[in-house]
Amino acid sequence: MNRILQIFRIPDLRKKVLMVLLWLVVFRVLAAIPIPGIDSEQLRTFLGGNQLFGFFNLFSGGSLDNLSVMMLGVGPYITATIIMQLLTMIFPAMKAMYYEEGSAGRAKFNRYSRWLTVPLAALQAYGFLRILAGQNVVGDIGTSAIVTNVIIVTAGSMILMWIGELISEYKIGNGISLLIFAGIVSSIPNAVRGALASFDESLVPTYIAFLLLAVVIIAGVVFVSQGERKVPVTYSKRVRGNRMYGGATSYLPLKVNQAGVIPIIFAISILLFPQFLAQIIAIFSTSASQAAFDFVTRVLGNQVIYSIMYFVLVVVFTYFYTAITFDPKEISKNLQRSGGFIPGIRPGEPSGEYLGKLTRRLTFFGALFLGIVAILPNITQLITGVQILTIGGTALLIVVSVALEIMKQVESQLVLREYEGFE
Repeated sequence: MNRILQIFRIPDLRKKVLMVLLWLVVFRVLAAIPIPGIDSEQLRTFLGGNQLFGFFNLFSGGSLDNLSVMMLGVGPYITATIIMQLLTMIFPAMKAMYYEEGSAGRAKFNRYSRWLTVPLAALQAYGFLRILAGQNVVGDIGTSAIVTNVIIVTAGSMILMWIGELISEYKIGNGISLLIFAGIVSSIPNAVRGALASFDESLVPTYIAFLLLAVVIIAGVVFVSQGERKVPVTYSKRVRGNRMYGGATSYLPLKVNQAGVIPIIFAISILLFPQFLAQIIAIFSTSASQAAFDFVTRVLGNQVIYSIMYFVLVVVFTYFYTAITFDPKEISKNLQRSGGFIPGIRPGEPSGEYLGKLTRRLTFFGALFLGIVAILPNITQLITGVQILTIGGTALLIVVSVALEIMKQVESQLVLREYEGFE
């Protein structure tokens, strides 16, 4: 409690926290504005019977419950970011822009990601509305009505992306992650009411197992998120004028999970995309669209296939995101420029190879942990048949990771103002 009071005693930090809370309130207000012509009962049935769209509803903060103007959440922006990051591996010019042009290159890269979000949001809005029309969730809407709704939903997604970037500027956590965090937290009261309303005494052992699983997930996420390998770094002595610099020993922290919760978000976005793509095919052929949608639903509706794909995607994206955010060669160059070296390892390229090898080993354990935690609730659901366990496990993983990230950023701002951080 004393730490929280410290935050509100600092005018600048207090203003940042209050502004972030204000933007989250704006997000929740917009998420309550629905588009017209919705069969609420049919919509709840559809979301309850489709695991992937249940996840999507969770991450959009329950915006799908009433098909709000924010129904797509930050999904299109995440998809655009994935595509842009993949392009850096294909086109050298894109890679140079992201890694070598500094802040100006990153700004240009992010601008391209925003532009790409617009067509992706429009396509996903169209595909989702077609899916709902096929499930009788929305009425038989004409061309003008669907175009209007696509424009509204696309605009809502762009506004949400803008809010996320505004929140990031306050340096109180990542804006996109905070919006997902707010969406999950806002769904907790309804989830608790639903669990109490459907309480079954025969499932008491299952509920206990779920609570134990939640404790294990929270403890595991905290342990892995805080875990790091400290690589010793020694700085050589240098004489400048009459003064001597260097000679100190420090360490380079390599985190077990460099990617945080981003791989989970990426993986779910990819798993959702085929269903949207199947409905977009309807622009060219309705029968082909229905066949593709039925095929995707059958494949992803199989819990075993879904769990395997989910696990593989989480592992792959953990490696992928770590590779684009942590460059061992660049770090070794910076160490060499500053006169630092790793004891027993030659500076320059050998140091980069050594750091790369360590990072791959650490990422292996981090990726396995994320993948196992992501599918563990799915395995529990296969055994118990309780749907809430699947959503609950992934939600806990994201909530705990985002909370840790917020805590670290707030702590760093307290330290900058000569306040003691959280213990």
